[in-house]
Amino acid sequence: MEQILPCHKGNCTNKYGQGHFPCSTAQIKMASRNNCSVPAGPFLKIKLSFSILHLHFLSVFLCKVTTEEEFTVLEGGSLTIPCHYEPQYVSYVKYWCQGRTKEFCTILARTDDHHLITTADQKVNIFDDPVQLVFTVTMNDMKEGESGWYMCGVEIGGMWNADDTSFTNIKVIHGMLVVNSRMSGEEGSSVTIECLYSERYRKSEKKWCRIGDWRSCLSTGSEGSYNGSSVAIRDDRTGAFTVTFKKLQIQDTAWYWCSAGQHKISVHLLVTPQPTASR
Repeated sequence: MEQILPCHKGNCTNKYGQGHFPCSTAQIKMASRNNCSVPAGPFLKIKLSFSILHLHFLSVFLCKVTTEEEFTVLEGGSLTIPCHYEPQYVSYVKYWCQGRTKEFCTILARTDDHHLITTADQKVNIFDDPVQLVFTVTMNDMKEGESGWYMCGVEIGGMWNADDTSFTNIKVIHGMLVVNSRMSGEEGSSVTIECLYSERYRKSEKKWCRIGDWRSCLSTGSEGSYNGSSVAIRDDRTGAFTVTFKKLQIQDTAWYWCSAGQHKISVHLLVTPQPTASR
């Protein structure tokens, strides 16, 4: 019977990949039970060693600049991206560029561009907040063609020092979104639902309907009632319209949808009973 060596110092791999030697499958299983990494031969030895060193390298040398992996924005809207960084980068130059790799990335904004006057209607704005350790990038009037990969960067400088960066994928879509797809309110109170639409639907008719009841549909600029609740729909023509319920009733609990042109999106409204007064 094959002798199974115990997992102890000298027979397992530490976090720096030291102490490798060829082992049997049984030895590996025993090592696993003892929370120890033991390679099972040259191939696994190389694989585990690389993985451990790679993870250690990532934890120590990378991830100093971070942001979300993906953002979605409606066409014609604005998007603000937060890029977080470590304290040692407070005085460094930050930048925002479009592209999947540093070598082929088109810089759109830099914090050291003193000739750039930041205004609200500017296409790309960048602002560094060293107190919060974050710089934010705001992109205005987004178009579908601007979908793709972007990068937050901290400029390190020097031949041997690569910039610290973090990538994100931005999706610019046309259609509709709702700020909150599940709304709730207490009986007798008011609630407002906000429906967002992309630029191409700015002039389209907006509607609010109770699903399954076409007679309940209300158009923008109109008012109506459901079960004693008053309902008003308003369109600001800047990318959002609101639906306001007043004097909510329990019977108003249902699925609804808001629409712009041919696009619609569902919203669930839950009305909860008023709390019973304690005696």
